[in-house]
Amino acid sequence: MISLKKYLDAQPAGPFAEAGPEERDLLSVALDAYGSALLEMGNCSLDACPGLGDDLKKNLGDLRTCLSSGMSCASLTVTENGVRERLRTWGRDAAKHYQGKACEVKELLLVMAHTAESVSARDQRSAGQMNVVTERLKAIASLEDLSEIRASIEKSATELKTSIDRMTAEGKEALDHLRDQVANYQTKLEEAEEIASRDALTGLSSRLYIESQIEKRIEAGTALCVSLIDIDGFKKVNDHYGHLTGDELLKQFGAELRSACRTTDVIGRWGGDEFILLYDCGLAEAEMQTERLRKWVCGNYEVTGKSGALKLRVDASIGLAAYVAGEGMKELVARADAAMYNEKRHRSAAGGTA
Repeated sequence: MISLKKYLDAQPAGPFAEAGPEERDLLSVALDAYGSALLEMGNCSLDACPGLGDDLKKNLGDLRTCLSSGMSCASLTVTENGVRERLRTWGRDAAKHYQGKACEVKELLLVMAHTAESVSARDQRSAGQMNVVTERLKAIASLEDLSEIRASIEKSATELKTSIDRMTAEGKEALDHLRDQVANYQTKLEEAEEIASRDALTGLSSRLYIESQIEKRIEAGTALCVSLIDIDGFKKVNDHYGHLTGDELLKQFGAELRSACRTTDVIGRWGGDEFILLYDCGLAEAEMQTERLRKWVCGNYEVTGKSGALKLRVDASIGLAAYVAGEGMKELVARADAAMYNEKRHRSAAGGTA
């Protein structure tokens, strides 16, 4: 963006459309690259802070639609300032969000510390009471009158029982309180983990969760295949009909994926219009499932456009890779990604939309 601004500042004032053909081509490529960077920043914000990423992604997407070769330097400056302001706002909100989470953890630690302190104080009181009883029992041993010995033993036994009962009650109260507090924070932790493990838009598994599941399977050495799915021509949907229509298509596509997959398959959104599937099986079975999936999810979709209901033909490019012993998660996903883009190129060369 800085390089693009320097280039534009060096040009004569006026709309970009007044530039020469080569300059317009360069501007178009630069603006497309900047727009793609904004889109990727939005996607990354979902991974960084799932609870707040949707708003930033939408705001950056709206600014991306404003980029065109017909805009002026002043318009680009306004767009750049908008990007800066939204990133600053999101950064502050994300910091407050995680600060709140940190405060909850500190709160739990304080509760545990106070409980431990309470138990310690109770034990000290009980130890004092025990010392009194012990001294009395020693004194009883020196008595010679049986009636005095009996009376002293009864009194000591009563005090000892009272002391033990108090210790038990105080201990139970402290443990019950701590148990309630831990259960409360456990619930909050589970809710936070659930949010982090889900893609906010589609409800499918998040990229972070998928990565953890791949690592888990690699460590276990079980059979694993990874499939990357990319919706062909999705950028045109956003450009022609807007991001709300694009988001609705992504949600519908994700729902179709969930319907077509088996309960053992792990389905997630990898980023943008890319989805990822984990198959706990060998390559032959995964290939059969992939072809079945392709027939199910590709076809006609009905979404809401700017002027009402809109029917779209949706096709997808799919890349499949089976885990090879010794490779890491990045290598496995990279091979699936390469297979997916290879199919996309072949479809484009054959005259299909990619």
